[in-house]
Amino acid sequence: MEVAFIVAGFAVGLIVGLTGIGGGSLMTPILLWFGVPPATAVGSDLLYAAITKGGGVLVHQRAGNVDWRIVRWLAGGSVPATVLTLIALHIWRPDLETLNNLIKHALGIALLLTALAILLKTKLLQWTRGVNAPPPPKHSPSRDINTLATGALLGVLVTLTSIGAGAVGTVALFLLYPLIPTARLVGTEIAHAVPLTLVAGLGHAGMGHIDWGMLGLLLCGSLPGIWIGSHMAGKVPDGILRPILAIMLAVVGTKLVW
Repeated sequence: MEVAFIVAGFAVGLIVGLTGIGGGSLMTPILLWFGVPPATAVGSDLLYAAITKGGGVLVHQRAGNVDWRIVRWLAGGSVPATVLTLIALHIWRPDLETLNNLIKHALGIALLLTALAILLKTKLLQWTRGVNAPPPPKHSPSRDINTLATGALLGVLVTLTSIGAGAVGTVALFLLYPLIPTARLVGTEIAHAVPLTLVAGLGHAGMGHIDWGMLGLLLCGSLPGIWIGSHMAGKVPDGILRPILAIMLAVVGTKLVW
C-alpha cells in the first residue's frame, strides 16, 4: 500500500500540474477505492492538495501563468466561506454522506456539460459575442463580484467534499475569463486552491480527519509529479491543453455520476 500511495500521489500531481484539476476530484475517489474512510479521505486529501499545489504555484509563477488579482478576488470569497462552513460542521454535524452524494452527482453532471463547452470554446465565444465584436474588458466591477461569489461557492463545496477547488474552479475561470490562455487559467486556479484547501484541511485536521502517514506517502509522489506537470503546462499549446482539460473534466464527471 505504501508504494500504491506514492504512485497515486505522483499520477494525480502530474495531472494537477498539467490541467489544474484532479486534486480532490481524482484523489478522493482513489483513497476511497483503497478503503480509506470517507471523512479521513476528505480531510487528508485537502492537506495533500494544499501542499501539492503550493509546489505547483512556484513553477507557474516563474512562467508568468498566475493572475494574482483574480486569485485575491476568489480567495476573498472562498476563505471566509470555508471558515463559516467548518464552524457549521462543528456545531450542527449534519449527515455529510447524504449531502456529499447529492453534491458529487450534481458536480458530475455539470463537469460533463462543461467538458463539451471547453471543446467548443471558440464556437461559444463567437455565439455569445459575435465574430467581430470587441473582447470584453478583462476586469470590471460586475466580474469581480461574480469572481468573489464563485470563490464563496467553492469554499463551501471544497470544505464539504474536498472536490471543486480544481475542477469547478477551472470551469468558473473559463466562463468568467474566456480569453485567458489555458496555461494561465490553470496556474491561477492552482494558486487560489492553496489557501482554500489549506484552511479547509486544517479545519478537518482539528476534527481528527487526517491520516498523517498516508499523507506523507502521497506527497512523496505528488511533489515531483506536479513539478513535472507544471513545466509541461507552460510548454503545451492551448490547442492541445484545452482538449486534455476537457477529457479530464469528462473523466471526473463520469466518476462522480457513476
